Amino acid sequence: MDKAQIGQSLDQMRQFRIAKAKKLRDLGFEPYPARSKRTSEIQKLVDTFDTNENKEFYITGRLTAFREHGKLAFGDLTDTTGKIQLYIKEDNLPSTTKETLGFKDLLEVIDPGDFVQAFGKLTKTQRGEKSLEVSKIVVLVKSVRPLPDTWEGLQDTELRQRKRYLDMTMNPEIRKRFERRAEYWQAHRDFFREHGFYEVNIPVLELTTGGADAKPFVTHMDAIDQDFYLRISHELPLKRLIGGGFEKVYDIGPRFRNEGFSDEHLPEHVAMEFYWAYADYTEGMEFIEEMFRYVAKRVWGKTKFNLHGFEVDLEKKWDRLDFATIIKERFGVDIFNTSKEEVNAILLKNGVDEKENVNRGIDALGKIIRKTIAGPAFMINEPKFLSPLAKSMVENPVLTERIHPWMAGSELGNGFSELNDPIDQLERFEVQQKMRDEGDDEAQMLDRDFVEMLEYGMPPTFGWGHSERNFWIFEDVTGREGVPFPPMREEKKTEFSKSKTTKSEVILINKEAHLEKWQELNTVAHLSGSLALREGTKLVLQDTIETKDGEKIKLNIQHAIMLKEIDTGKEILEVREQAQKLGLKVVEFTREMIQTTSDKKVIAETSKKDLKDLEILGILVFGDKETVDSITKKYKLAS
Repeated sequence: MDKAQIGQSLDQMRQFRIAKAKKLRDLGFEPYPARSKRTSEIQKLVDTFDTNENKEFYITGRLTAFREHGKLAFGDLTDTTGKIQLYIKEDNLPSTTKETLGFKDLLEVIDPGDFVQAFGKLTKTQRGEKSLEVSKIVVLVKSVRPLPDTWEGLQDTELRQRKRYLDMTMNPEIRKRFERRAEYWQAHRDFFREHGFYEVNIPVLELTTGGADAKPFVTHMDAIDQDFYLRISHELPLKRLIGGGFEKVYDIGPRFRNEGFSDEHLPEHVAMEFYWAYADYTEGMEFIEEMFRYVAKRVWGKTKFNLHGFEVDLEKKWDRLDFATIIKERFGVDIFNTSKEEVNAILLKNGVDEKENVNRGIDALGKIIRKTIAGPAFMINEPKFLSPLAKSMVENPVLTERIHPWMAGSELGNGFSELNDPIDQLERFEVQQKMRDEGDDEAQMLDRDFVEMLEYGMPPTFGWGHSERNFWIFEDVTGREGVPFPPMREEKKTEFSKSKTTKSEVILINKEAHLEKWQELNTVAHLSGSLALREGTKLVLQDTIETKDGEKIKLNIQHAIMLKEIDTGKEILEVREQAQKLGLKVVEFTREMIQTTSDKKVIAETSKKDLKDLEILGILVFGDKETVDSITKKYKLAS
């Protein structure tokens, strides 16, 4: 970071960097070029250093640190693969050319956060650090906002989740997590391909939604003037595909449930469901065990985990737990012969809010037990009243061929031998629809088209679904930390809005010039008028100004002016340079300008002299008020 930026506000630092982008253009370099050149990723060079030492390479990346030491500079350049030190010597970059920035120019335009392209040879510094000794360097992206402090990183949780791009920049392990998330779903696809499944994308918008107990989001399609639901599940369309002749099919994609947030729930999340014709839930359990082991090895390279304090081993045979039995053993409740009051009393004793009906209450009892299970284990034999889409057991019709795997206190998914009896399905849908009509907005809708499909015939099928919650579990993070961009309330952005930016104009009069009052007024008028003409800017609310002879001069300026005094012309030049670096507008008024009204004479006189040799009577600094104030606040108001 430029020393001039230390202690400055964010907006001031932005102005410094915007000015540096302008300087790059002045030097002949586009600060945001379309093309770049790279001949190797950084980590590859680090890993093969011994065989590539003294060889030359082009590398690219973000500059995450930069340090100056006289005629040397050092930078940390980072790409997706790794980090390497840039070793920059003034002798190697004596001057700016069409191909590279010179050393001095580089120091004036570069900042941590910039993306750069560097060319040079691999070498080791005197301290033995693997480095690229730079012989050419250009800026690929001039960053306008400074990165958060490198040492402290980005700590604020809400800011991290709201600005995930910044979170990944400052915390590379976060980006690695989302790389694993991508590999997680790719591993599923590869596993399914190996087992003969087809991936078929199904609609997100549905006229009738179902497949889960959840409140849907509602949207409207203008083209046909029809309300639609955002899907809460993949289930019913995929089973229609089974009815249409597919035997192994799946889909991976987003689903939407208009519910609250928790560590394991987000209203929008990615989920997967597969359907396997001519298979039942017993075959499904074996398949799921194999799938979880395959994915875990691909993504994390292991099958043993410590999760939420539980030791979990995916390689062992997964246990089978009977739903009614575990509730009877834990709470003394017969789920087939109980009341809402009895269930709710147990729930309240265990710190759970009272449920609306006995079915929901029994489901909640199972969730209390689940929190104590290390697993992995399949909870089996779930009652029919909790499973409106699962096939009943022939030997015990009040139970269903449904499975819920439990692990580390959480549920991994949901599967069952699919109900394909259209009459049974219609009756269960009607029960759910009655619950919905009575006010349960999470009960399932009556889907007559789906029932009609079943009447044509759907083969015996096993179905399974799970969401990226499983990825969060294995990563041991919350849902918000497990997705790149979690849903968040809109943030009101007010920073740097052009329409609301307060502008300020300060004129500094050179006390060393010993101006008479009329000369001061003349200086003020010419400075303000010059800026107004140059920028088309309205500056001060005053129509005219009066000379020493009483002549009124018309002004074209409509903005408040602050008039201050500065001791010497040398100080004026220092303020001028600082203001230009900050991207502020600067206008000068010299002795030659007050001696004649002829522009030609002024140009003839001033062109013969360097700026430092001119007697500057005053300068005008115009721009963002906070930035202008930062460089002029120490000067006193003119008397």
